Amino acid sequence: MGFWQHLDELKARLFRCLVAFMIGFFICYFFTNKHVLEFLQKPLFNALPPDQHKLYFTSLFENFFTHLKIAGYTSLFLFSPYYFYQLWAFIAPGLHQKERKMVVPFIASASFFFIAGGAFAYYVLFPIGFKFFVTYGLETDTPLLTIDSYYGTCLKLIFMFGAAFELPVLMILLGFLGLLDSATLKAQRKNAIIGITVVSAFIAPPDAVSMMLLMAPLIIMYEGARIVIGIFEKKRAKADGTPPKDEYDPFIGQSR
Repeated sequence: MGFWQHLDELKARLFRCLVAFMIGFFICYFFTNKHVLEFLQKPLFNALPPDQHKLYFTSLFENFFTHLKIAGYTSLFLFSPYYFYQLWAFIAPGLHQKERKMVVPFIASASFFFIAGGAFAYYVLFPIGFKFFVTYGLETDTPLLTIDSYYGTCLKLIFMFGAAFELPVLMILLGFLGLLDSATLKAQRKNAIIGITVVSAFIAPPDAVSMMLLMAPLIIMYEGARIVIGIFEKKRAKADGTPPKDEYDPFIGQSR
């Protein structure tokens, strides 16, 4: 395939993703929006006294557009396996036949970690973070949260945590394709931790606890992905009859 053929293929895949997104959008808007709203409200209302269980809107169209935004984000999550499939289908023609068989593990793992990241934000970060921020300050300070600011913050954090949790999927995919090796990941561990710290500071709310809550699982997943890549390398080396890169002895088979 030439450049323009690849471009046509990309446009076709993006169009299919757009169609899936619109279908999911209308389903979510007309049938699930109320349940999603109640679901997103729960962490905040658990941190507030009963008489403050309210969200406000300050412009005529704010409530309507917020509902549209929620339906859009919900569609992204519900149809994420299909989007990952389209991504795989786009890159699959450049892979070997053996590598193409990884389609099911890739889609399953990518979807799982994406949803797991969002769930981590909702069930771990929100209860701790919301309790801290709504009670911070004096006793006379009362939160007055608008619909757009609250739901926008929730959706952004859920989506960004889901994207951050794709780190091990990307690493293992590159390792399986032979573009990344465990020795390099081990040697670059310190730089990787610095990078994870910077990303965590950018994604997480502006407090040290939230940043640490994101850093810890990302570092663990980095190490887990490195171990899995090492297993791939050993299996590949065994099949090829050569020692893995980190166990290579330059004197084997040579005169000292």
